[in-house]
Amino acid sequence: MQLEQIHTMPDPYAPYLLSQAIRAGGLLYISGQAGVGDDGAIVGADDFDAQAAQAFRNLERVLLAGGSSLQRVIKVTIYLTSMAHFGKIVELRRQWFAPPYPADTIVEVAALYAPEAMIEIEAIAAAG
Repeated sequence: MQLEQIHTMPDPYAPYLLSQAIRAGGLLYISGQAGVGDDGAIVGADDFDAQAAQAFRNLERVLLAGGSSLQRVIKVTIYLTSMAHFGKIVELRRQWFAPPYPADTIVEVAALYAPEAMIEIEAIAAAG
């Protein structure tokens, strides 16, 4: 099976030696997308809404770079540092996805890769 690395520009994750996504067969495997701006810094250090919106924008950018879209997402895993934001995630799923909504797992974690990060989203999508 051939693996193809998917890049976005800019690629704020390049220093961490990981791929934004990998296309394998007809699927895209998207690395966790946090609320990171183009400069590599977390947006809205204490603002979950700003971070979540940026994480979804980053997810969409990687999907498009890989020839897919939010409508072709099969499965998402969303990591939160607090389940207090669960209700907001339901609103965001309605905003960013359409029926049939992707399969989803939401997990509360003690911390993400940066102390100020509050959300990270990884996905599997059908490639275009």
